[in-house]
Amino acid sequence: MISFDNTEVAFSGKSPGDLNRSYWLFKLITNSAFVNMGKVLTTFAIQLHLPIKGLIKATIFKQFCGGENMEECNKTIDSLAKYNIGTILDYSIEGKETEADFDACAGNIIGTIDKAKNNKNIPFSVFKVTGLAHLGLLEKVSAGETLSVSEKAEYERAKKRVDNICRSAYNAHVPVFIDAEESWIQNAIDDLANEMMLQYNQEKAIVYNTFQLYRKDRLKYLEHSCQVACDKNYFLGAKLVRGAYMEKERKRALEKNYPSPIHSDKEACDKDYDAALKFCMEHIDKIAFCSGTHNEKSSLYLVRLMQEKNVDLSHPHIYFSQLLGMSDHISYNLARAGYNVAKYVPYGPVRETLPYLIRRAQENTSVKGQTGRELSLIVKEKQRRASISRLPAKN
Repeated sequence: MISFDNTEVAFSGKSPGDLNRSYWLFKLITNSAFVNMGKVLTTFAIQLHLPIKGLIKATIFKQFCGGENMEECNKTIDSLAKYNIGTILDYSIEGKETEADFDACAGNIIGTIDKAKNNKNIPFSVFKVTGLAHLGLLEKVSAGETLSVSEKAEYERAKKRVDNICRSAYNAHVPVFIDAEESWIQNAIDDLANEMMLQYNQEKAIVYNTFQLYRKDRLKYLEHSCQVACDKNYFLGAKLVRGAYMEKERKRALEKNYPSPIHSDKEACDKDYDAALKFCMEHIDKIAFCSGTHNEKSSLYLVRLMQEKNVDLSHPHIYFSQLLGMSDHISYNLARAGYNVAKYVPYGPVRETLPYLIRRAQENTSVKGQTGRELSLIVKEKQRRASISRLPAKN
């Protein structure tokens, strides 16, 4: 059985300087007061155009992002490829509002597909629908509200952007993930994803919808989606995640007085996630899926399922994925053993990716066990390297 405790493999891609940066960064992230203060001060400094870009880029940006543009990501792509880890280029720009911004975002995403077309080390592309349309519009569509004439036209433009991206992916033979977002806009995203899968997944899985298993209804929705795909004779593409909006979801449910869509405890979420892995494995002939998780137990469970079913380690329908800068002990050990692994590599201007970077810091602060695990492994590797350096030289 594969082990995630091998720090020599886990940090084989990190220089001593990289390891020290990661150590101090995760050490600081464990302090929620520091993270909250840093969020305010950093945002304030950026707004005032104070000269802190270099500091951000050399620390948290370098840990969690590949570069400010696709070309700057080449070093990260090549570095990961040395260890048989693929790259998923993620254009991490948020909060845009104009049609020109949405068009520019679509152009960038298609650019990642064009780059992946000629690079075997980039197995997927990815996008968020909120990068292509107003959140308020998606909320109205999800709720089934009547759109005005101008809103209908706006939504058609958004759908065209989604179709252009998926058609580009189809023509380039590059699978593309449609990320899941907040529950109150997810119906519109699901409908778009299903429409794209029906159109482009006839021969193989090109378009993947994302299933957030911290939602109480998503396991059933995964099963339903598989049935629809079978009935309509297309492949289901599924990216399985736990979810990224738990606090926001629960707060909104409380404010608006409706039942929270999120599982009440971690155990229920973990149970549904692992059940989703098992379901996908049982329907591997019709489902291509990516297990996007930093959870060791779920990753090992999928390894065990593959072994029990005697499925090839490099089966094209199965991928493991983690974020750049996190859970290298999972990514590198899986890749070393021969499994399909890809890292999400966000990119974009430092100023524009700041919301993403702040979320990463806050996520690590809130998941204390995960941050502690990262730190303990880094310390273990630093000690291992130190012990080697103290060994007497061989004659």
